[in-house]
Amino acid sequence: MRKLVLAAVLSGTMVTLAACSGSADEGAEAEAPTAVETTETTEAAVEAAVLDAGTATVEQLAAVEGVGDELAAAIVAGQPYASVTDLNAKLLETLSAEEAAAVLESVFVPVNLNTASKEELRLIPGMTDKMEHEFEEYRPYADMSEFDREIGKYVDEAEVARFRNYVTL
Repeated sequence: MRKLVLAAVLSGTMVTLAACSGSADEGAEAEAPTAVETTETTEAAVEAAVLDAGTATVEQLAAVEGVGDELAAAIVAGQPYASVTDLNAKLLETLSAEEAAAVLESVFVPVNLNTASKEELRLIPGMTDKMEHEFEEYRPYADMSEFDREIGKYVDEAEVARFRNYVTL
């Protein structure tokens, strides 16, 4: 899942660089991005990705806003998580509901589109009652491209990509 997100971000970056570089007809040579720029872009893409609470390390979790060393250690001690509801229960042991919801934006246990309960779907950041209904309506999903197509009827590409950070098949 992370590889798909990273590939999508890198592809978007390459398209943006190509579009902004200008053409030889304009009399300006396009500069290739330096290794430092490429590395920074890749690192930013990785940092922007949602951490899987089932595999994240204490160090990765402690770097997330709202997660201190103590909570990071508690999250790792609870691994593996059967579902995001289990992770949410762990968060609620020390955080308020609002604080837990904020952490779930960056640390999550992906929900299976075909088997997720209503409670699991509701924990997806930004989930509305309408979108929960749409997620359920198109079950079973054959693959993620079907998810993109069907959910893309209701939200833009950026929102579909954001939702993909929280789901799996």
